[in-house]
Amino acid sequence: MGKKTSQIFLNFKKYKFLLSQLVVKDIKLKYRRSYLGIVWTLIEPLLTMVVLTMVFSAFLGKSGEAGALPFPVYILVGRLLYSFFSGATKGAMKSIRSNAAMIKKVYVPKYMYPLASILSNFIIFLISLIVLFGVAIIMRVTPSFWMFAAIVPIIQLLLICIGVGLFLSTLAVFFRDLEYLWGVALMLIMYTCAIFYEADRLYAAGYGWLLDINPLYGTIRNFRECISGAGFHMPSLLYCTIFGVVSIIIGAFVFYKKQDEFILNL
Repeated sequence: MGKKTSQIFLNFKKYKFLLSQLVVKDIKLKYRRSYLGIVWTLIEPLLTMVVLTMVFSAFLGKSGEAGALPFPVYILVGRLLYSFFSGATKGAMKSIRSNAAMIKKVYVPKYMYPLASILSNFIIFLISLIVLFGVAIIMRVTPSFWMFAAIVPIIQLLLICIGVGLFLSTLAVFFRDLEYLWGVALMLIMYTCAIFYEADRLYAAGYGWLLDINPLYGTIRNFRECISGAGFHMPSLLYCTIFGVVSIIIGAFVFYKKQDEFILNL
């Protein structure tokens, strides 16, 4: 086991330049036919925030606050973190099949492809955080030390995306319909992330357990807590950390066991 682990790290070091090139390539392809290019990364979440704020402020009778955060900031946090998870996992799921020609011709550690897709989405997500902090300043969110601690739920979310992405990229090689099933699953995950409604409403209705079992909501919750200066919600912090580590172990194990069969099914 030790030899295999060391070999993985040696391969990663050997091919890290290729990984960086795959990440750049993925970002370029994503915005290849867009006039706005990477600027759309800033405009799109901002426009979505405006629309969701207007719609749900009217439907839910919001006065502008969601807990300790202004409602637009509350929505934007959920929207950005969910979009990263959705884009990263969908990209990773398709990565092996979309690179089938290269996999058949040149040897490259196959985990590089889903990892590159996840990291490209991660970079785009980090850029989009500029919008969040700009809106937070405009909405007069009081800065605090806890804002720096927001890096913790971000890292947790990255770990979860890598673990789930490796798992999905493996299954997608053998089950082509997984792409459609995951689209439905993402819709269910989105509605249990409390993106555009207050989580207290679901807890009051007795369905809070739907939020508690969703690790994505846990990361969103702690990110919001950090931005508002309230500190971590420790049960969510612990659960998301365990989920992230376990998902990487399972995802890497399944990927490693099945990667030699990829070329026969592409």
